[in-house]
Amino acid sequence: MPLNHLIRDGDNPDITEERQKATFSTEELAIEIYGEPLAQRRREISAEVLKRPELLDDCPHVFLDRTTKVENSMKKTVAVMEKGSEICDFTSREELGHLVCEVFGDDGFPLSIHFVMFLPAIQGQADDEQAEQWIPRAMRLEFIGTYAQTELGHGTNLRALETTATYDKRTQEFILHTPTVSAYKWWPGNLGKTANYVIANAQLYIDGKSHGPHNFLVQIRDENTHQPMPGITVGDIGPKFGLNTNDNGFLRFDHVRIPRRNMLMRHSKVSADGVYSPPVHPKLSYGAMIFVRATMIRMLAHVVLKAATIAIRYSCVRRQGEIKAGNGEVKILEYQTQQHRLFTALARGFAYRLVGDEVKNLYEKIAEEVKHGNVEQLADLHALLSGMKSIVSYDSGKAIEQCRMACGGHGYSHASGIPEMYAVEIAGCTYEGENMVMLQQQARYLVKGIHRLAHGEELSTMLQYLANTSNNKFRIGESGVDLENALILALEYIARSTIERVTARLDSLQNKGLSAENAWNENAVELTRASRTHTRLWIARCFRDRVHRIENHAIRSALTDILELFLTYEVVDMSQYLYQGGYANSDQVAQVKDAMYKLLEKIRPNAVSYVDAYEVSDTELRSVLGRRDGNVYDNLLKWAKSNPLNRTEVLPAVEKHLMPMMLAAKSKL
Repeated sequence: MPLNHLIRDGDNPDITEERQKATFSTEELAIEIYGEPLAQRRREISAEVLKRPELLDDCPHVFLDRTTKVENSMKKTVAVMEKGSEICDFTSREELGHLVCEVFGDDGFPLSIHFVMFLPAIQGQADDEQAEQWIPRAMRLEFIGTYAQTELGHGTNLRALETTATYDKRTQEFILHTPTVSAYKWWPGNLGKTANYVIANAQLYIDGKSHGPHNFLVQIRDENTHQPMPGITVGDIGPKFGLNTNDNGFLRFDHVRIPRRNMLMRHSKVSADGVYSPPVHPKLSYGAMIFVRATMIRMLAHVVLKAATIAIRYSCVRRQGEIKAGNGEVKILEYQTQQHRLFTALARGFAYRLVGDEVKNLYEKIAEEVKHGNVEQLADLHALLSGMKSIVSYDSGKAIEQCRMACGGHGYSHASGIPEMYAVEIAGCTYEGENMVMLQQQARYLVKGIHRLAHGEELSTMLQYLANTSNNKFRIGESGVDLENALILALEYIARSTIERVTARLDSLQNKGLSAENAWNENAVELTRASRTHTRLWIARCFRDRVHRIENHAIRSALTDILELFLTYEVVDMSQYLYQGGYANSDQVAQVKDAMYKLLEKIRPNAVSYVDAYEVSDTELRSVLGRRDGNVYDNLLKWAKSNPLNRTEVLPAVEKHLMPMMLAAKSKL
């Protein structure tokens, strides 16, 4: 029996040939990725969606105008909520998430922010009485909520948000107000036309004193008519680079009054007589953001692996050029350049997916501890997720773009599916914190770590490598030295030396009289580089540990190849840092490159099987180039013919404007 479970009669022979080369079971790798029950449930959900026309698109959705896209998405949302429980377990975030991906693809689910940010914010920040009052109604979808934090003039700098919530002791109400144009809430997903409630982040004022940003539950539309409530101005911000099914919106408050108990009060409280009680830890109020950053990693990895699926499959059915004259055109995946750009994207996708599981588990563990008053690891988590969010979003965008370009001209077409994936993914570089700011937040944590070490204080587990000053020589190629370990140690050296160097420069400038703020700004680029090296080290170690825990020998061997490619690629990508301090020489770096190129050859026979094991259905993939059956060209022509422009031979606009011009030109002859 073939090891690849996707072989079917009628497939393109070139793709079948690739699947027959598999050296591991694709079903077993799928189980390793998803877990056995979920892997099977995903297949069942995908099959069930195909049986329900109300959940499918009548035509490729890229051919629809925006208004039709939004209406189509809302119609399918109702179908999902009415019939979805027959398809999947709604209490399972994994099953529901897969159903949403099957039905909506990349372009947006109208209830995404409701489930991903609005509800988690209430669950994490509302006190027990508030949760009992609001959560059941939100779960039943009696109303739809979103999370309104970002403003027209401010995003990442929460302290500078301008929306105010002023407490009126006389009426025991908060007055929400938008004092300037730049204070308009701007960008929240599902705000423009969908949501009727928001959790609004606003500066809390009591007796003229600011207590910083806090969250408030505010009704913005009538529950019966959906008309805006008095004092509310709300709408859609217009077309975007991607996610145009999503109604990202703007919102203005004009002295809108809400009850005192509409402030989320698990961590911060305001009594009836206006006494403010702050949270035990300043980061507790950032729970919703931290949750989203924790879940983003797997989401971004998912898009990378979808793009890799498309590009790798297509590269095995696309033939172009000869390697050896007279032997005929070859599959473009035979070219080393194609392997390098695609297999490194594949490696990053698998790394981020498996590490994303670890991040999710770490978040859930620390979140549970926080509920019981233990906030010791919250700073570590916040710093880690700041770096992870930045690195994974940026590097994922690069990987997806490489996949698109690897598909040649056809990759530029929406028929490939990749342009939309890129447009959706790249938004992650700016939402939930702009990447440069996120890296600098983590850098403050790293600089503090160096200072703690200098004062003999204990370091957190994440930073203990900073004390390993004996790691001062690259040991690759030495007898008895494992490749993986040598590469991890190299990444440790890169991170430690980079952090040490920029911290020393900061301290030197401040000792010479420069203010801390100016010293920081003069070193901001190097500080972001230090954060990148630390985060990439953490990802590498976490990925290695995850692969080493795999019990199935064949699967562990298959993912070890991916792991080693990931490690060699990361070290080569940052090899300039190895020369600083004399850690490595050019011959040693050349050895790493040679190892990387050999891994490309080793991975090549299993390339299609790796992406097949990730199991993205054609329904979700929405790609002609990445079809499971590999029958690309006939279906590319079919896709083009379904274009609404081709419904008539002569466009009315041609008849109205261009034909008279051409006929008039002839009459002048």
